[in-house]
Amino acid sequence: MNATTQTRQAILEALDAARAASPHLPALEIAQRLEISEGELQAARLGRDVLTLPLSPHALASRFHQLGEVKALTRSRHAVLEQQGRYPALRGSEQAGLLLDPGGLDLRLHLAQWHWACLIRDRLPRKDGETTQRLSLQVFNRHGIALHKIFSLADEAPEAWQELEALGIIEPPAFTQFVEPPPRPLPPLPTLADEWSRMSDVHQFLGLLRRHELRRHEANALMEGRFTRALQPAACGRALFEAASSELPLMLFVASPGCVQIRSGRIPAPQRMRGWLNLFGENFTLHLDDAGIASVWQVHKPNRDGGVTSLEAFDAQGGLVLQLFAERREGQPERSEWRQLLDGLDARETAA
Repeated sequence: MNATTQTRQAILEALDAARAASPHLPALEIAQRLEISEGELQAARLGRDVLTLPLSPHALASRFHQLGEVKALTRSRHAVLEQQGRYPALRGSEQAGLLLDPGGLDLRLHLAQWHWACLIRDRLPRKDGETTQRLSLQVFNRHGIALHKIFSLADEAPEAWQELEALGIIEPPAFTQFVEPPPRPLPPLPTLADEWSRMSDVHQFLGLLRRHELRRHEANALMEGRFTRALQPAACGRALFEAASSELPLMLFVASPGCVQIRSGRIPAPQRMRGWLNLFGENFTLHLDDAGIASVWQVHKPNRDGGVTSLEAFDAQGGLVLQLFAERREGQPERSEWRQLLDGLDARETAA
């Protein structure tokens, strides 16, 4: 065997041993133990129980609405959002896809980040001692980071899944190592406040970040005291508890580098399990590793309807963990009780 074959065989043996010991252990945890990316782990299975899907990102996403009842999953580094439902038809361009279904599967797809898509057949044990197959479609970026996952909930693979499987090939992807951007001093941007104040739509914010080559947490820090307020890291969990208690409907945003998944509606009371904060809803679950939250910001963005306010939680590397908004429709003003909830949260103490 050559070195590549030996590496692949070692990965497969480690995967099989981990699954034998703990059949439901997430692939990400196994990959982390092996010090490889999740994409590399799944690519090692090519030709055995994984197939590459040779479709463009837009062509692939345009088939999602045919997949039937599914569980859709998107994760940031410290949050996982899972929802059950059916995808709406794809809108948008080759670069930016929209799956618009407020209250259902509602996603924004950064298709330029999609590098490798695969179809996976996992064997899982049942309570009766037999095994069942779980069919999933998973998308990764060029660093092997999972962008979005789709799990079929049908007992038998629907026709659309069979058609995808028939297209599958065993061509391996080429991944590159991810390098965390180093922290840097905040740049002086004298025009930022004025540009921020002139926003008429929250979607203009991404353009503002691109123009100034800013990360989201950097922009929040630069606008502290004017459009943003630094909160205690525990403020995110407290906001979830208070919104659940008051039955205030929220929009939960969880983003990977290539997908933003949004869940809208009232939320159940958070439950603490194995160190994580969890929302167990009827058709959705949010898992939040709130110990990984390093900073939280209350952020106000102007728009035509009087502005919108979000709560944004970040990890120690400046990655967005979770974003919360009050549920609203385009053209409606923001709920006053949401602003009151945020204004009542404890601010972060300013360093002397």
